[in-house]
Amino acid sequence: MGDVLALVEARLRTALGEPDARAAVTFLGTDRIEVLRFTDVADTGLVRYATLGMSAAPMADPTSALADPLKGPRAELVLSVRPGRADTDKVLRPLAVLAASPQVEGVVVAAGASLDVGEPLWPGAPFTSVLVAESGGLVEDLELDDPLDPVRFLPLLPMTQNEAAWKRVHGAAALEEKWLDGGTDLRDPLRRSVSLDQ
Repeated sequence: MGDVLALVEARLRTALGEPDARAAVTFLGTDRIEVLRFTDVADTGLVRYATLGMSAAPMADPTSALADPLKGPRAELVLSVRPGRADTDKVLRPLAVLAASPQVEGVVVAAGASLDVGEPLWPGAPFTSVLVAESGGLVEDLELDDPLDPVRFLPLLPMTQNEAAWKRVHGAAALEEKWLDGGTDLRDPLRRSVSLDQ
C-alpha cells in the first residue's frame, strides 16, 4: 500500500505546500503513522498538521466477521490551528493515536464522529476530543483505482468537554450551528467553550 501513501502525500503537498517537519509514531501491532506539519503562516496565518498512514488500509466495520483488504473507507486527518498561542507541535502524538484508532479499536472514522484521546491535545489545551468534519474543502478527496475507495481528508475541530457532551445529546450539526452563531474561532488553540444555552 506504499503506492497509496505516495499518492496521499502528493495530494497533501499540492494542497498545503511543502511540509517543514514530520514525525513518525508506531504503536504495538499497528502500521507506522506519520504526522506532517505545514507552516504556510505568511499565506494563511495557520499551521496545519496532517496524518499520513491511516489510509494505507481501508477501515473495517467492527461488526463484520472478515475485513476486506481492499474495499472500505480510507481517510487521513487534518488539523488547522493558529500558531504562537500554545505549543501545538505537541499534538503530533495525539493525532497519531487518533489516526491509529481504526487499526487499534476497529472504528470507522467518518464525518460527524467524535474522537477522544483522553488528555489535552497540547499543553494547556482545553480540548481532549475533536469533531470530525466533512471532507472535500481544504484537501480534495483522492480518487484511487477500482476497487479501492477514495481517500478522504477529514478536518478535525477541537471540542471542549462541555461541547463534546452537548454534541452527544444534540448531534454534530447542532454543535456546528452553535459555533457558527457564536462566531467561534475554531482554530484558536486556547479558545473557550461556545455558549451552549438553549
